[in-house]
Amino acid sequence: MNEVRWGIIGCGDVTEKKSGPAFQKAIGSGLVAVMRRNGKLARDYANRHNVDKYYDNADDLINDSNVNAVYIATPPSSHKKYVLAAAKSGKPIYVEKPMGLNYNECRDMIECCSKHNVKLFVAYYRRALPRFLKIKELLEDKVLGKVRFINITFHKKVSPIDQKGEKHWRVDPLIAGGGYFCDLASHMIDILQFFFGEIGVVKGFSSNQDNIYKAEDCVSGVFIFNNGIHGSGTWNFNSFTNLDRTEIIGNKGKITYATFGNSPIIIETEKGIRKINITNPVHIQQPLIQTIVDELLDVGKCPSTGISGASTNWVMDQMLQRWDKKL
Repeated sequence: MNEVRWGIIGCGDVTEKKSGPAFQKAIGSGLVAVMRRNGKLARDYANRHNVDKYYDNADDLINDSNVNAVYIATPPSSHKKYVLAAAKSGKPIYVEKPMGLNYNECRDMIECCSKHNVKLFVAYYRRALPRFLKIKELLEDKVLGKVRFINITFHKKVSPIDQKGEKHWRVDPLIAGGGYFCDLASHMIDILQFFFGEIGVVKGFSSNQDNIYKAEDCVSGVFIFNNGIHGSGTWNFNSFTNLDRTEIIGNKGKITYATFGNSPIIIETEKGIRKINITNPVHIQQPLIQTIVDELLDVGKCPSTGISGASTNWVMDQMLQRWDKKL
């Protein structure tokens, strides 16, 4: 492979700025085809983003001989279907997060890709963002000494869409696998596993406190990484205010950061308090997409794979009381 020529299945909102343009800007990469079930919307996207081909059928895009890698940006309920189809065609795959509706689906995807010798990557793009690479560097430099435990606090006001009772796929468990917890907490859990390795033990509780929609709106849990670090988290989506805070506490200091947005990374040690400002790129998935392209061109390695993506699904399943054994 001399150039990665991408085709997108599901060119919706996430592809407008976060990912779509990044396929065109990454070195050694191009975007050659897009697909959406509504052909008119697919054509409109192709015209606006200067893409040569558009389809209203996923199989047509997968079987396009000019497409040699497939990005699946549909809601989670169709991830498995399209991953299996692309894997059987022998084309490498980049799938949106969360990887599947549950861990069992992720396991099926991994097995199919392995059978067909196809590489599988997952859109946990924080693993390649400069602000999180900086946090990882600080941890590896032992700025906190030995890390002991992690606290996650995340809460949001009820969204206007949900207050109006409008239907939204992100809070439909049949489409999203759960509610906003699966959509947002997946990023928070994944980046912690990037920092510290896999979580091995999880205990969780979930509730639907407001009954505005079918999915859970409050989740809390505790977890232990395989290296012995403890963690706890609370995610609530019917709060009076918004807060995004993760604290990593060691025996010599603490790092506090927000998973979403550009707020400063705060480091507290005996020497005092230090703040580091690192702004996210315009196309937030571009750094990770570049690592995927580099791996497919045999000049690098991507840090977000099917195996790591499935591990995050497994942790969420435990939090939501859906128990399955790991691979």
